[in-house]
Amino acid sequence: MKRTLGVTALACAGLLAATACSGGGSDSGGSSSGPVTVTVMTWESAETNAAIKKALADFKEDNITVQLLDTPAGNFGDKLASLTQAKKLPDLFWCGNDTEQQYTSQGLLVDWADKISTGDGDFKADKFVPSAMDNWKTADGQMGGLPSLMNTYGVWYNADAFTAAGLTLPKAGWTWDEMYADAAKLAGKNGAKYGLVADQLTSADGPFTMSMYSVSAGGAPFTDNVNHPTKAEADDKYKEGVEKLVAAIKNGSVAPPGYDASNVQSLFSAGKVPMTFGGQWLAAGFQTDKPKIKYGFAPFPQVQTPTTLYDSVGICTPQYTKNQDATFKVLEYLNTKVWDAVLPASPVAPPAYTPAQTSYFDALTKAQQSTVVDTVKADLSAEKTVGVRFTTQWAQQVGDLTTANYQPILSGKKPITDLPAYIDKINGLIKQGG
Repeated sequence: MKRTLGVTALACAGLLAATACSGGGSDSGGSSSGPVTVTVMTWESAETNAAIKKALADFKEDNITVQLLDTPAGNFGDKLASLTQAKKLPDLFWCGNDTEQQYTSQGLLVDWADKISTGDGDFKADKFVPSAMDNWKTADGQMGGLPSLMNTYGVWYNADAFTAAGLTLPKAGWTWDEMYADAAKLAGKNGAKYGLVADQLTSADGPFTMSMYSVSAGGAPFTDNVNHPTKAEADDKYKEGVEKLVAAIKNGSVAPPGYDASNVQSLFSAGKVPMTFGGQWLAAGFQTDKPKIKYGFAPFPQVQTPTTLYDSVGICTPQYTKNQDATFKVLEYLNTKVWDAVLPASPVAPPAYTPAQTSYFDALTKAQQSTVVDTVKADLSAEKTVGVRFTTQWAQQVGDLTTANYQPILSGKKPITDLPAYIDKINGLIKQGG
């Protein structure tokens, strides 16, 4: 699943980066009373890093210097792995929820749980989006990092195509049945093969996304917890959702598993994809690319209760950071101040720290992206949310099972009656994984 800043993978390479990497983990000798340099590593583009660096220049604290590490484009995951192995991670580094969960459970990160709950000032846990904070805690309540930016999701739609087909534009409260009916009417028109490209429903993360249907209908999610699962299940409501998706794929309304969604954004901009599941981060790209079509962003459809996905990226700190107090001050500054300088030019995601969200929404409003504003706000306040994937170390094995069992069910190559057997295999992994 493509995500915002979270998957813009950059790697550490080159002389400056190599110096930064080898310097790693905290300064460079700082102590609670002496000069300290706090190092920061992101996965952002050079342009975004320049904006972050400029904002960090305004950080003023006696004896604390902030150094944003130069990380040329590359594979951030590989970079992170090598720095972790060498025990040379920077004091603050961008991390995904899965990395934070795994590293924290291995004792590799500083636990900020007490600091964010009992510290001074307004930088407290209750000022963050609740679902993000819950998801960043390990089973025993530790937080090896703090969420920084939220990913929210919904349906991007070609308003021109809807109008031409005589359809009502999607909006909060529309139903899954309406979405599939619209997709059927839009398929095969104006160069669009499918009415809906929903990679999040048909990819390896598809079983989790389908939870939105069952939970909205009063049923159970695919799993009770993406971080610490005790079970997976597919109750009658979940099965009902799968059956409707299978039917929509069979009649050609929805793109099947295996559809190459890598260029779906450009196809959408060209009017070749009438609807697609996606995240709010596409808005920033659309502001730059300026599609010729009139488009909008709607919340996911529902059965009864509004239900959406939750996901966030964040900032982590290695356990061997030499000055935690100084590092936490910079972490606070990143979450509370830096986004005001970065998001107006590139409104990719709302901050998890809610008082810092104003600049994000103001930028979208100024750009006349009113449907994005409304949908992101609806997602952030949704009563029911479901996770996007397991964060466990054995998550990839679940993906393999999904490829071999769940996706063939969606494409009609296996019967829906095979769904319980697939669930049993997932539960076997959960039992083995602990």
